[in-house]
Amino acid sequence: MYQPPAFRETDLETQQAFIAAHPLGLLISAGDGLLANPIPFLLYRDAGPLGTLRCHMSRANPQWKALGWSPDALVVFQGTEHYITPSWYPQKAVDGKVVPTWNYAIVQVRGTARIIDDAAWLHANVSALTDRHEGSRQKPWAVSDAPDAFIASQLKGIVGIEIEIAAIDAKFKASQNRPELDRVGVAHGLASETDAEAAAMRELVKARGGI
Repeated sequence: MYQPPAFRETDLETQQAFIAAHPLGLLISAGDGLLANPIPFLLYRDAGPLGTLRCHMSRANPQWKALGWSPDALVVFQGTEHYITPSWYPQKAVDGKVVPTWNYAIVQVRGTARIIDDAAWLHANVSALTDRHEGSRQKPWAVSDAPDAFIASQLKGIVGIEIEIAAIDAKFKASQNRPELDRVGVAHGLASETDAEAAAMRELVKARGGI
């Protein structure tokens, strides 16, 4: 991933927190050409020096078989993003030497995938994934709410994947490369937008730009 120094984030805790907050990763690997599938992941922060990702996918999905013979994997976690118009830069009124851009936050993880076809592992992973996303609900659903025979049949239709993280890169592009007045202009401009992504990006610009 291309990373100008202004946008690079190297703190592991920050990188891992980002993955936990944006768990739907794009799993990319080689097969008959490149394969890519969005998969919800669980991050085990203390399993390995950089952490370990675990997930499952449909047995009908050919990617898991491809990972069996070509296990190198790239997982991309995407956070907030938004178009940035040059009209928000005060610099535009000075010399007009401004252009549009796009701000975004992203974490990329690389590692070797291990295929796991074990009912107990799959049950534990599905239960942990469910608990992670149901836990804050008023009436959380649990895997144990469904009949055992039904869950057992569902587990036969999936396979597990574990990726110990070998490399992790984070990029938070939030106008840090612009002069302070332009960063302020971007924050004000985003405040005038009505979508949730604009509000989230405004907070990132403020946090990363020190304004």
